[in-house]
Amino acid sequence: MDNRIVIRKYDNRRNLIYRKNSLNSEQWWEHNKNNNVIYYKSSTIYREWEEWREFDENNNIIHKKCSNGSEYWYKYDKNNNKIYYKTNDGYECWYKYDENNKKITITEEEYKEIEFRAKEKEYNSRIKCSRFEIMEI
Repeated sequence: MDNRIVIRKYDNRRNLIYRKNSLNSEQWWEHNKNNNVIYYKSSTIYREWEEWREFDENNNIIHKKCSNGSEYWYKYDKNNNKIYYKTNDGYECWYKYDENNKKITITEEEYKEIEFRAKEKEYNSRIKCSRFEIMEI
């Protein structure tokens, strides 16, 4: 079987937006202003597939929805490391990173403790008055 690419099209930012091969399989891409793929479609003689993607301000994917009904959510730390992953069928996974930036899977309780400590630290840094005394007049 010959599966050569016969047609390619690009947008004005050189992003591939369309491809067709000699077997009439086709693919389409749509990009946001940061060149992230926000929509993808594939069509073959066997099936069609679509994906929609959302990104945060750091170009990390935060949500993906697929034409088969699957959905995925992601969260990242300040270093853009993925710290949370969730699917619409209830699967969740949390991560932290060691001093070598190696990903370590952790439990939900560990994740919640890390989140709590981060929020507690932020809250304490915003407190202007650390001591309050009642004065008699």
